[in-house]
Amino acid sequence: MLPADLRIARVQKTLRWFEQDIPLLNMRVKDLSAERQESARRFAAALIDKTRAELKKLLEERPLDLGDSQHGPPCEPAD
Repeated sequence: MLPADLRIARVQKTLRWFEQDIPLLNMRVKDLSAERQESARRFAAALIDKTRAELKKLLEERPLDLGDSQHGPPCEPAD
């Protein structure tokens, strides 16, 4: 299992990807029917909400390690 801070960093990165993709999503679905556009937007919004909830849960569960707070968040491995 990944350390808590690494998991938090990955979820934060994923959340940023989802949030930054909204304008691109709107461009990708513009040729679809209004119903399908709305369905895609609802799905994206639900995914963002679920990711935010996961981030909140991870932050609440994170152990308080005061001795290591000076080092900041962990480095994330390259994709």
